Order: sequence, then structure tokens, then C-alpha cells
Amino acid sequence: MTKVLIQPGPCGLDTQVEAISEDGMEVQVKIASGCEPINKMTEALGDTWDAYDVCLGKPGTGPLYEYAAEKLPGHASCPAIAGIIKCIEVECKLALPKDASITFIKEE
Repeated sequence: MTKVLIQPGPCGLDTQVEAISEDGMEVQVKIASGCEPINKMTEALGDTWDAYDVCLGKPGTGPLYEYAAEKLPGHASCPAIAGIIKCIEVECKLALPKDASITFIKEE
């Protein structure tokens, strides 16, 4: 099982994700988020996905981004979908478990 916590920033609507895969291809995902449209994603898309369909496309494509484009509020920089995909990638051995971040640099 792979777990991640996605902290999107000023909205404070954290998202926790658990991904479980026995074969590295089909993955079951549990999502708990402060963002209601993110919570409703598994209702709309189900909770079991083909990891290759979700993870191995061009940036901004695939079923999760299609859902996001239709249902999420207009915050193009929200990292929730990318974080969910990163969790699936690691669980299915398509990426290494390395933290990612966005850090603002304050110039004096």
C-alpha cells in the first residue's frame, strides 16, 4: 500500500490518498479530501483503475484530468490530481517514492 498527503496551499483542503495494487496494473484508490469535488471523483469514476491508463499519458490527459476539467473549481495549479497519480505510479512501480514540492523563493 502507498499513502500520500497532498497539501495544496492556501485553500487548506488537504487530500489523503491510499493506493493498493496486487499486480502493478489494476489499482484501488481511496481518497479523503477537504475538497468535495475530489471526494466525489471515485463516485463518478469508481475506485479501481488501470494504472497504465491513468499514469502513462501526456501531462494533463487521462481520466482523472478529464474529470478535473469538468468538475473541479477553476484552480489550474491545484496539485491534487498530480498527487493522486504520483501515488498510483509508486504503488504500481512506475515511479520511485520521492517527495515532490513547490517552494517559493523570496528575494530581498
